[in-house]
Amino acid sequence: MVVLNLWVVLRVIASTVLALIILTVISIWKLVKYLIKNNNMKRIREKIGDIIEIHVHGEYYCYAQIIPNEEYAFFDFRTDIPIRDFSVLDNCSVLFVICVYRFVLKEGIWNIVGNHPIRKDLFSIRMQFLHDKFTGKFQLYNPETGEITPATKDMVKGLERCSIWADNHVEDRIDDYYCNRPCEWLKEDYELWSE
Repeated sequence: MVVLNLWVVLRVIASTVLALIILTVISIWKLVKYLIKNNNMKRIREKIGDIIEIHVHGEYYCYAQIIPNEEYAFFDFRTDIPIRDFSVLDNCSVLFVICVYRFVLKEGIWNIVGNHPIRKDLFSIRMQFLHDKFTGKFQLYNPETGEITPATKDMVKGLERCSIWADNHVEDRIDDYYCNRPCEWLKEDYELWSE
């Protein structure tokens, strides 16, 4: 009789635990579906002319603009407080124009803070270069057409290397510029041009 009662108690406990597990899984599934449906993260749709705010190493703000060919023009402008009057960028020189990984905006590392008309000088095509370390050969890359043509070292001197940059490398490059020191991420280029 005691064994029978124990068996009944164990079955009740097992079925209760199983029911709790099933309810927990269902609740978690509903929560996941809710979070996916009502995701608080905004879907980022970058547009040509968007102004990107970069809080460089948490110290100061710099700005870039998305220009044609999925490039970013980084302005020689820094401030301790965020700006919303982007016309101040119209008269700033451009530090560099590069491509940046999409995750930088998608994950909210940098933010789109507005849109501003692109200056005429930023519509020109900026050729980039490729360099094969093993053969020493150079090539020109046209970001508008994707065309790659043979080139000489003199033809590519002063051009930006064809690459895609991560946020931390860009912030290092900006910070190195303002601290008047060589950028570690351009070391290979410095060596290339010093030969």
